[in-house]
Amino acid sequence: MERRTRTHRSALVLLLAGGMLVTGCGAGGTSDESKADRSSSGGPRGGQPAPSGPRSAAPEQQEDGAQRKDNGDDREAAPPDYLSTFALDVDTASYGYARRLLGDGRLPAPETVRPEEFVNSFRQGYERPEGNGFSVTVDGTKAGAGDWSLVRVGLATGTADDTGERPPAALTFVVDISGSMGEPGRLDLAKKSLGIVTDELRDDDSVSLVTFSGEAETRLRMTRLGGNRTEIRDAVDELEPADSTNVAAGVERGYDEAVEGHRKGANNRVVLLSDALANTGETDADAILERIGDAREEYGITLFGVGVGSDYGDALMERLTNKGDGNTTYIGDETQARKVFVDQLPAHVELRARDAKAQVAFDRETVKQFRLIGYENRKVADEDFRDDGVDGGEVGPGHTVTALYAVRLRDGASGRVATATVRWLDPKTRKAHEETGSVESGAVDGKLWGGKNSRLQVTAVAAYFADILRGGDLPGTPALGELSRHARELAATTEDSSVEKLATAIEQADRIKGDGDEPPGGGSEGEIG
Repeated sequence: MERRTRTHRSALVLLLAGGMLVTGCGAGGTSDESKADRSSSGGPRGGQPAPSGPRSAAPEQQEDGAQRKDNGDDREAAPPDYLSTFALDVDTASYGYARRLLGDGRLPAPETVRPEEFVNSFRQGYERPEGNGFSVTVDGTKAGAGDWSLVRVGLATGTADDTGERPPAALTFVVDISGSMGEPGRLDLAKKSLGIVTDELRDDDSVSLVTFSGEAETRLRMTRLGGNRTEIRDAVDELEPADSTNVAAGVERGYDEAVEGHRKGANNRVVLLSDALANTGETDADAILERIGDAREEYGITLFGVGVGSDYGDALMERLTNKGDGNTTYIGDETQARKVFVDQLPAHVELRARDAKAQVAFDRETVKQFRLIGYENRKVADEDFRDDGVDGGEVGPGHTVTALYAVRLRDGASGRVATATVRWLDPKTRKAHEETGSVESGAVDGKLWGGKNSRLQVTAVAAYFADILRGGDLPGTPALGELSRHARELAATTEDSSVEKLATAIEQADRIKGDGDEPPGGGSEGEIG
């Protein structure tokens, strides 16, 4: 009897254990489905639904690319995610650096190529909003690869006030004077850039100057431009290259000076000019930023990175500015320096939006598959879209942000394709705002090449070019020779010198790679979500 009892107990234990395992697997599937449902309804925050298409269960889940469990069980698969959420990014350094390398006869390393920065380097022609905030433009075209289309989500801020009524700027320039900066096109270009910005800033703006090599040194405390331009120029003229590169020391000292010279009501920003080739002190971006975290959070000081040099620490600079609530660009010559510090100066010193994020909801009854091109390191969890404590992007006046998607529609589908929403915080009040736009299937079925929308074609050329350089598999990607012909035609159509330079860069890449390379894209079905 006792043995029978033990047997029953053992069987009961096994049965309960098996039940827990079954429940665990079922809970995993339920959790995935619940997460998808929460994403479609805007996450856990009641009363604030995220943009979304119909909430009916998506048909043809396997065809949609639902991911199977790692254990290979074909019976369970998570439903596809029809939301795409990312932090806005106005960086352009990846494209500028690629152009520099191609001009030197070298291909950029694939990991330095970020398609969104290629795309955001070009004018888009979006309608601007009235006042502060964003306009949202959503359009598209056929991609030239079977049933694939391109959907463009365009976000734009209003241009700077022509009357010059922006708040004053308080800029702390942190300049790399390490040994590597002694090469042509580095410290000499940084000094020219500082001379340009000294001429361009207003009398009520202020600057301070910090340099770093093995150690950091303050060369100029926060000083008003009015009546002091000669003193500022003299401090810049004295800069000479020294030895090693302690980026951490420079950034930390720069933030100390920015806090010391902080001006209430001004745009307080640290501007880092460097080749970012850190070889002394702390070299990890997260650890560097942790040391100045209080200054960033308490005083709202943002970081603007300006990269220089044929050998450039792209990863460090990009990580610093992404986590430092700022953006980065790259300058290879004086013309580019003038573009950044004259033409684009208001966009770099003034903020129109903090912690800006975008969420694009694809209609699951119209869309079979989609893929966001780029923004891999700017992705945000869908449920965090309306969590204003989650970091987004900082955007100034006159900026445009473009997200390009490869989208595959269902056979015979018509109706809403996507709804895009941008959410941001007012820089002064920290109040949250949103703006939304959408696109229908009829607006994404026109031909790409030779169509009426030349700016959309430029966007496609830039995205395809980036995808080729990083060895991607974007559907519809032409060969480099064909892509350069499209770029040349668009340069003539738009009469835009930046598009002409894009065509030149593509031709240079084609020569370096060797004529006859086949495009890597066209066969992949991409990913869901």
